[in-house]
Amino acid sequence: MKIDRRVLINFDWAIPLLILALCVVGLVNLYSACSNVGNGNTTALYLKQLYWIGLGLVAMLLCFAVDYRLIIRYSYILYGISVALLALLFIYGEITHGSQRWLVLGGFSFQPSELVKLTMILALTKYIDERNVGTAFSLPALLGPFLIVMLPALLILKQPDLGTALFLVLLFVSMILFAGIRMRAFVEMCVAGLALLPALWFIMKDYQRERLIMLLNPERDPLGAGYHIIQSIIAVGSGGLLGKGYLKGTQSQLKFLPEQQTDFVFSVFAEEWGFVGVVFVLMLFLVLILWSLNIGRRARDFSGVLLVFGATMIFFWGVFINIGMILGILPVVGIPLPFMSYGGSCLVVLMMAAGLLMNVSMRRFVLKS
Repeated sequence: MKIDRRVLINFDWAIPLLILALCVVGLVNLYSACSNVGNGNTTALYLKQLYWIGLGLVAMLLCFAVDYRLIIRYSYILYGISVALLALLFIYGEITHGSQRWLVLGGFSFQPSELVKLTMILALTKYIDERNVGTAFSLPALLGPFLIVMLPALLILKQPDLGTALFLVLLFVSMILFAGIRMRAFVEMCVAGLALLPALWFIMKDYQRERLIMLLNPERDPLGAGYHIIQSIIAVGSGGLLGKGYLKGTQSQLKFLPEQQTDFVFSVFAEEWGFVGVVFVLMLFLVLILWSLNIGRRARDFSGVLLVFGATMIFFWGVFINIGMILGILPVVGIPLPFMSYGGSCLVVLMMAAGLLMNVSMRRFVLKS
C-alpha cells in the first residue's frame, strides 16, 4: 500500500491531538469514576480503556492510510458485513442487562451496532453521491437511503436498543438534509414521522416509556425510573464554578450516581471540575466539530464532503445527546460521551471516523483523480 508523499507532508495534526486530549481527560476522569469500585476493578477498567485507545489509534491509522475513495467504492460490502454481524447477534449474541448487543468471537466482544454507525455513513455517502448529482431529493428518491438506515435500525431496535436505533435515524436525517431535499418531500417526511410516533410508543418496552415520562417529572419516581436523572442533576449542580476537586465528588465517590463510567461519566467530571472544567471539555468538542466541518468545506469532491459531514455528525450527536441526558433535558437512552465514556467498540469506531476525516483532509493535496 503506497501513500503519496504529499499526503504525509500535509498531515492534519489537529484531529489526532484534539482526540488524544479528550482521551486523556477521559482516562483521568474514568479513574475517578471507578475509584470506589474496589477489588482491582479500577485498574482493570483504566487499563482496558488505555488498551482500547491504543487499538483505536491503530484503526485510525488504517482508515487514514487507505484512500477514502477506495473505501467508499466498497462501502456497500462493508455495510453488508456490519448488518450481517447485527443479525448474528440473535444467534450468538451475549445477553447483558436484558439486551442482546454483544457479539463474542474468540474471547473478543464488541457491539456491531457501533460499527453500523460508520458503515451506514459510508453507504449513504456512496448512494447520495451516485444518485443525487446536483438535485434535491424527492420523496420517492428517498426510498433507497431509507432502506439503508431502516434495516440496521430495526435489527438494533429488536435487541432492544432504542437509543442507538434513533441515533441512526438522526444520522440519516442529517445527511439527507445536508445533501438537499425538496420542500414538499421534507414536509411529507415530517408528517410521516409524526404519524409514526404513536406506533413507536406502543412498540417501546415499558421501561423505555417510563424514561420518557420521567423526563417531564423525575420526582414522580425518585428512587426508581427518575433516579438516574435526579442524581445526575445533583452531581452537575454541586460542582459549582471550580468543582469539588479530583476524587472528591460525593455523588460518584459515595455511589449515588449510576452508570458513572459510561452514560453518566460527564456528571462525574462536572462535579469534580465544575463549570470551568465543563467549558474546557465542551470547547475541545466544539473545536473538533468545527475543524471537522472545515475539512468537509475544503474537500476536493462531493463524496469527501458527504463522508466528512456524516463522520462529524457521529461526534456531534453523541455529545449533544449525552450532555442532554445528564442535564435532564433528554431521556436516558444509553448514548455514551465520545472519547470519554468507558467502552471499546464505541471508542474504536469513533477513532476510525477520525481517521476518515484525516484521510479526506490530506488527500485534497493529491491532484490526480
